[in-house]
Amino acid sequence: MKMRIATLFCVALAAAVAAESARRTITHEDLWRLKRVGAPVPSPDGKWAVFSVTAPAYDAKEQTADLWIAALDGSAPPRQLTQTKASESGANWSPDSRRIAFSAKREGDETAQLYVLHLAGGEAERVTSLTLGARQPKWSPDGKRLLFVSETFPGCADEEANKKTAKERKDRKYNARAYETFPIRFWDHWLDDKKAHLFVQEARAGAKARDLFAGSKLAAAPGFGPQNTDEGQSIEAEWTPDGTGVVFTAAVNRDAAARAPMRVQIFEVPAAGGEPRNLTNDERSYSQLEFAGDGRTLLCTTSEERRDKVYGLARLASFPWPFDAARRSVLTASLDRSVVRYAASDGGGRVWFTCEDAGREKLYSVGYSGGDAREEKAVDNGCFTGLAAGGRTLVANWESATNPPEVFALGADGAAPRRLTSFNTAKAAALNLAPVEHFWMTSSRGKKIRSMLVRPPAFDAAKKYPLFVVIHGGAANMWRDAWVLRWNYHLLASPGYALLLTDYTGSTGYGEKFSQDIQFDPLKGPAAEIDEAVNEALKQFRFLDGARLAAGGASYGGHLANWLQATTTRYKCIVSHAGEADLVMQWGTSDSIYNREVNSGSPVWGDSKVWREQSPALQGGNRENGTGFVTPILITVGEQDFRVPMNNAIMWFALQQRLQVPSRLLTFPDENHWILKGENSRFWYGEVHAWLAKWLQ
Repeated sequence: MKMRIATLFCVALAAAVAAESARRTITHEDLWRLKRVGAPVPSPDGKWAVFSVTAPAYDAKEQTADLWIAALDGSAPPRQLTQTKASESGANWSPDSRRIAFSAKREGDETAQLYVLHLAGGEAERVTSLTLGARQPKWSPDGKRLLFVSETFPGCADEEANKKTAKERKDRKYNARAYETFPIRFWDHWLDDKKAHLFVQEARAGAKARDLFAGSKLAAAPGFGPQNTDEGQSIEAEWTPDGTGVVFTAAVNRDAAARAPMRVQIFEVPAAGGEPRNLTNDERSYSQLEFAGDGRTLLCTTSEERRDKVYGLARLASFPWPFDAARRSVLTASLDRSVVRYAASDGGGRVWFTCEDAGREKLYSVGYSGGDAREEKAVDNGCFTGLAAGGRTLVANWESATNPPEVFALGADGAAPRRLTSFNTAKAAALNLAPVEHFWMTSSRGKKIRSMLVRPPAFDAAKKYPLFVVIHGGAANMWRDAWVLRWNYHLLASPGYALLLTDYTGSTGYGEKFSQDIQFDPLKGPAAEIDEAVNEALKQFRFLDGARLAAGGASYGGHLANWLQATTTRYKCIVSHAGEADLVMQWGTSDSIYNREVNSGSPVWGDSKVWREQSPALQGGNRENGTGFVTPILITVGEQDFRVPMNNAIMWFALQQRLQVPSRLLTFPDENHWILKGENSRFWYGEVHAWLAKWLQ
């Protein structure tokens, strides 16, 4: 019997080794061509979820993105709903769960318009024809009208006026922009004088759209403004339960963005139009409005906008409906974590939400009265994102560093998550992807610091591997056990490197104070913690080669990469993408400035020493004393980046050339803060790998 067991064990071990050896190292083509599954939107009856699926291609003309639908009980495989060249966004279910409204720019459309698709069959019908387009549709409770966002030109009260102004601007001979308030840019585009408004229209072609803000004092106020997003201006809005009005959020002091934290408040406007009414007027900001199923509670997330702190947790809150600001209840007040998304399922008496926690986005719930937030056991790794509720069913994406996102159903009764899609499961299983390994240390400042280690493919414990220290951006961010496209862990490690990913002070997922402690110490302290994490990794993982170290990062991670290059010589090479060169220059040219003053302790003309003592470019003297500016550096930047403008990269490269440091500068004319185009991404990864290989030999 013992011999039989031993034989079976050997057979199983041999099978495991064979399976491991059959897996291959990930390539850029593997990463780029995996389908990208969007956040699921469940139907009100809890039977279906609709979501987007993008099939990427290196040639953007060949890329497709369509809507798919899945049965939440798993009774049928997912099926494709749309098959057009144009992608769809903002999918929203009608109350009877029979129709889906979405925004798309299809053949013949000059701008994105709203379409309605009947699940019973047939082509989607275009229902809007506005000069400046339409997006973010929401069905009215009776299923007869659509609430949506469109833009208007200054002084234009109707569609005819917008059409006339659009033609005049198209025909004008000059090309110029004019500004009298800040900000003037956002991420990768210049802001203009158009303003997003809320509109209501019957859900049929040919119906006339009504601008709910037309002629209102609020919309004309200099401080009023929608929120800027990567895709344009956005207004979060929901119908009131009886369908007679709309609640929405908007900034009230947008004209003060250069000198004060932006406050986003809650308003109500009649569905027939009129003057919006302030529901809140305090020092907080609100987002993610949603009414509970009984229509008697308005849920939202909220954060405190303080002038003396750089970060505030997003907490789950509620107001009674009809609205009473004095009876606001912060449901997660006792939970020292930031709420990412929440969902109110029918029944059960609890609100479910995801929150950041030490490298994961975990699933939690809390009662409507608050105070009893608890973690819901689901899976032991990875992240839940895009959480939403339909009926009594919860639905979300789940992903990990070895599993691209897929759609899962989550029973609000505590049932185990159930996979609904498998677009990439088999392809990922064929790749040699090691799970991330978490480890902790106590820093010299007494802080508990978490890191993740990623082993190279075909790992051999008898070998020594170079270590690439990759630094996350933010700084209010964290390294996640998640699938990453732009700095994919396994693709970076594919030539035979181990990766170290450390959550330095300022990272999220460890409580509000940990995030706020980066204030007045934006670079020096976090960089020291990264160095200490390297020391701890070398101690714990004997296969790491301490003589072959590299470091790199993007955005705030690029800032820290530049700081390391300026202040230490322990790394053989550095990679810096969208990295800050000078604190003052970054303050004056970025699309966000006030929070930089809060973080550094004063305006740039004030008495804070941070502006000079922690500005990377001003550490040039370290070259002379041998403590910095000797490490070869690869500098990359998108020319359309307005968050960390290209002048930082140009200055940083100029400094390297002045000091005779081996350096290489890559600029991408058609990229922004991120490298998003397929061929550009492939080239960037190739350049990074070549740079590491050159200096880590």
